[in-house]
Amino acid sequence: MKKSICFISVLFFTVSLFAQNSVSAGNAELPVKRIALFSSGVGYFEHSGTVSGSAELTLTFEVGMVNDALKSLVVGDPGQGASPSVSYPSEDTLIRTLQSLGIDLSRNPGTAEIFASQRGAEIEVSAPNPISGRILGVERRASARSAFGDIVQDAFLSLSTNEGIRIIALSDIASFSFKDPALNADLKRALDLIAANRTTRNRSLLVRLPGSGSRTVSLSYVIAVPVWKVSYRLDLGQQQPLFQGWAIIDNNSDTDWNNVELSLVSGRPVSFIQELYPPYYFTRPTLPLAIAGSAQAGTYAGGYDRQEEALVMRERALMDDSAVVYEMDTMAKAAAPSAARNTGGGPASNVTSVQTAAAGSAAGDQFAFTVKNPVTLNRRQSAMIPLVNGKMGAVKTLVLTGNKALNGSIHPDLAAELTNTTGMKLPAGPITVFDGGSYAGDALIEFFGENDKRLIKYGEDLSVTGTAALDSGTRLVSTVTISGGVMMINRRQIYERTYTVKNTASETKRLIIEHPITNNSTLLEPSKYLEKTDSLYRFEHTLRANGELVFKVREEVPVAERVVLGTLRTDSFVSYSTNQEIPANVRTALARAVELKRRNEAAVQAQNELTARRTRLVAEQDRIRQNLNAVGTGSDLGKEYMRRMTDLDNEIDGLNKEQEKAAELVRSTQKEFDDYIAGLKL
Repeated sequence: MKKSICFISVLFFTVSLFAQNSVSAGNAELPVKRIALFSSGVGYFEHSGTVSGSAELTLTFEVGMVNDALKSLVVGDPGQGASPSVSYPSEDTLIRTLQSLGIDLSRNPGTAEIFASQRGAEIEVSAPNPISGRILGVERRASARSAFGDIVQDAFLSLSTNEGIRIIALSDIASFSFKDPALNADLKRALDLIAANRTTRNRSLLVRLPGSGSRTVSLSYVIAVPVWKVSYRLDLGQQQPLFQGWAIIDNNSDTDWNNVELSLVSGRPVSFIQELYPPYYFTRPTLPLAIAGSAQAGTYAGGYDRQEEALVMRERALMDDSAVVYEMDTMAKAAAPSAARNTGGGPASNVTSVQTAAAGSAAGDQFAFTVKNPVTLNRRQSAMIPLVNGKMGAVKTLVLTGNKALNGSIHPDLAAELTNTTGMKLPAGPITVFDGGSYAGDALIEFFGENDKRLIKYGEDLSVTGTAALDSGTRLVSTVTISGGVMMINRRQIYERTYTVKNTASETKRLIIEHPITNNSTLLEPSKYLEKTDSLYRFEHTLRANGELVFKVREEVPVAERVVLGTLRTDSFVSYSTNQEIPANVRTALARAVELKRRNEAAVQAQNELTARRTRLVAEQDRIRQNLNAVGTGSDLGKEYMRRMTDLDNEIDGLNKEQEKAAELVRSTQKEFDDYIAGLKL
């Protein structure tokens, strides 16, 4: 009997979750009641509780989350008497507050800079005896040179005292204090602000809810959180394979959450950060005073019907007013995921073969898992939340990839064909596969929809080998058409691939061959396939024990050839007219075209011969003319040259007439050929 892996029951498994921030109302906490974590890396948080009368609620966030909180915060107060308000210290509050105090510590000044900024203030210094006076200023004097030759300067404080002006080196001052209590108070406040901002990385939002009576209020927002992950386990060792899914959640905050309603949402909503927290300032142009200068010349455009314009503007105003009316409760409902409010069983509650620890439901175009039991987890901790545990439709198979097999003998993949019978849309994640009571391998799966089928690979079968051989293919003519002097030849290119798979194991195995689809092809053999993707066919086979499988795939690809007949050479015409794949009527028509083509070529050749002959006679005339110029016309040789010149002239005149006839024959045979080609329609 095969062993199987015993998965932990997850029906009543309870964990705890994390807190990103805290909300307090006076001395009381406004607890988180509902959380929805998205696989896109954001989380929806909803705090709710009871307040009485006018209330002030403090929301505390890490600095990096304030932008998200300002962008998404929704305040729900059904009994509010006036509009709620939210106040918070802006990002440059510390700098501007320090700059507004009597002693400005915003730029980290030294003692000399502090004295220089307080000229005229009364001060008492101990140097080492007490000296009281008013600050005149601070000056620097050269005192020595350093080992590198640089001049060393010491700072001196000038005080106006009752005894006159006192010059005191700052290095001699052991302590000092201002006589003005307001300056000392500002100094203390500045130091307190600096210390407070140095030790905290949080910022607080103060939400004021004016109203009366006891009522339930809520605050909700969306902030960045660690992406929740998912991992699966699949046991193929049983007759009905077992499937289990866990969500992995990280708490990276400094606070705890207790008994929250948790939803995990799978999807890809649009999410971004906008810098709403830091103040922005626009640079404005500087214009001259209105009373300065003279008026500029200008003109006015002609007017038109103002009454009609007023009516149009009034209609637009009415439309705009109706478009901006909304209620805060409506915004709160829109911000909260629908899955977070679904406490029912969802689609998974109707699947009897699957036990669920989280109810699945649709959330728009996304899918949410709502954990059935309240969740609790301490700060800076992580947790595994059970999602599903039960039966999964799975069939073990081997998968041979055709393109890989072309490179030589390969081992097919150990795989399983899964059918999602959980009633849930399962997110992408890793699957740890068990078989025969032991670990079998790891697999990956993309988003897995309800009732969808998917192949997963978790290893290689070393007892099976497969190869693929590609035939060079054959090309057959299917149709030939001639029109407008163009011949279109449509051919069928046949591609054939032969797969050979050998099984050395003593057991029969299911095999799927993945054959890549040739572009623009039609499958000829076999006529059926198991399934088809955008890029390949899958064919199912049974691989016998200690057996061999030979499987052929034939595809047909249409190939079109366009031939402009008027530009063909005679030998190409002859090739097409004698090709037995081309229909007989087309071959007959092409044979006639060959005859006309040859007649034209013969006429052209005859014309060329006459032209060449005339060229030779003209050259002979030139030679004789040169000789005649040398011997003169009065000699006997000169008279012979004259006679020969006359004979050549007569012969050239005869050739000129023959050339005219030859040129006409060329034109007529070419026209006959062109007209025949243009008139062909087959």
